[in-house]
Amino acid sequence: MTPTVVASELEFTMVLTAERRIAVPGRLVYRTDDPYAVRVTFHTGSAHPVHWTFARDLLVEGVGEPCGHGDVRIWPTTVDALPVVLFALSSPEGDALLETATAPLVAWLERTLAAVPPGTEDCRHNLDAVLTGVLTRATGDTP
Repeated sequence: MTPTVVASELEFTMVLTAERRIAVPGRLVYRTDDPYAVRVTFHTGSAHPVHWTFARDLLVEGVGEPCGHGDVRIWPTTVDALPVVLFALSSPEGDALLETATAPLVAWLERTLAAVPPGTEDCRHNLDAVLTGVLTRATGDTP
């Protein structure tokens, strides 16, 4: 069974200092065959985009209240009276603080929640595996 993919292009802003910010296009991807994970690809202008993967639950919580620790922390705030969500990302290569507008992020997140409602991730994941097995046996294909 082909997984459902929920993707969206969002504009992020990398916060370098209080006065200096850089626009960073980002692509959010959620796949129903990996129902716990959210993937974000940042296109920084170099030949190599930057990829991050973290729990969808972290993002769900982070749009409403501060959460996370370690490599990924997410929290809502306002910038120039507009609601935004901040992402503090940390890796051995360095740290980054990025922000994006809350409304398009929440709209994308709601689409992921419609595809796989919270609490049904295990059911969906197992259902995909069972259906693949049944279809493979029915058609005589080998996995």
